[in-house]
Amino acid sequence: METILITGGAGFLGSHLCDWFLDRSWRVIVVDNLITGAIENISHLLGKENFTFYKYSVTNYLFFEEKIDLILHFACPASPFDYIQYPIHTMKVDSLGTLNTLGLAKSKVSRYVFASTSEVYGSPAVHPQSEDYWGHVNPVGPRSVYDEAKRFSEAMCMAYFREHGIDVRIARIFNTYGTRMRLDDGRVVPTFISQALKNEDITIFGEGDQTRSFCFIDDLTEGIYTLSTRDDLAGEVVNLGNPEELSIRKLADTVVEKTASRSKLKFESMPVDDPPIRQPDISKARKLLGFDPGVSLSEGLDRIIPWFKKKIED
Repeated sequence: METILITGGAGFLGSHLCDWFLDRSWRVIVVDNLITGAIENISHLLGKENFTFYKYSVTNYLFFEEKIDLILHFACPASPFDYIQYPIHTMKVDSLGTLNTLGLAKSKVSRYVFASTSEVYGSPAVHPQSEDYWGHVNPVGPRSVYDEAKRFSEAMCMAYFREHGIDVRIARIFNTYGTRMRLDDGRVVPTFISQALKNEDITIFGEGDQTRSFCFIDDLTEGIYTLSTRDDLAGEVVNLGNPEELSIRKLADTVVEKTASRSKLKFESMPVDDPPIRQPDISKARKLLGFDPGVSLSEGLDRIIPWFKKKIED
């Protein structure tokens, strides 16, 4: 049986990856300090024979006696609300945390996958964004604590790949949604659904003509699993997301319609450095991984709205 360490494994994405790997007969170890993760996301796994959870920060030294075959470094606040609230921790987890987990990968001869982000592209001058685009990022703006931390971590990963021969892979993850997202985490899908189900005004920044591309959690976890387990991908940087692009206003209208809400749209000023466009070019992922997201936004919303409704009612 192979063993995987998932940092941030009690978070939205990390907890789904725990399920995915356990279902495929891996032993799963999770390290999470629960700043933005939640024990309820993995409560159904506690006590399972092949699952171990440690409440611990990866910014501290890591040591494990057992063999670790694969490390997924997914620990980091991922929403603007969270990383602006915890700016120093965000930078530490994607600097010291990346250094510590890469050091562990070196000592254990583990394969290593880093959760990067579409935010490394910043406010892009190229559309859609492909992996060979270097980005357009404000290094001192409020979002820089996340953007630049991820860019630093990518550089650190490639340094370990080139100097030590560590089998690293970098996943540039675009907007993802699904169950286990916090209602208050500030990301647009749970925010809109929560507001619509409560018949509150739906908050739109600017005119709502900025675009995003949303990937359903099941599609993303499958892509990450393939990136993590397929051979001959050392040093690869791969976009993972759904290229179906739409405006934020269109998303709001769709959520209102699907929830039969009485909510009205409320327009507020744009946050600093909010990207006007975001769409992944997934040509590389299709070629290397056979990655092709199958869940449309309409279908994905139909799947998760009942979960959010129950969450609100509880």
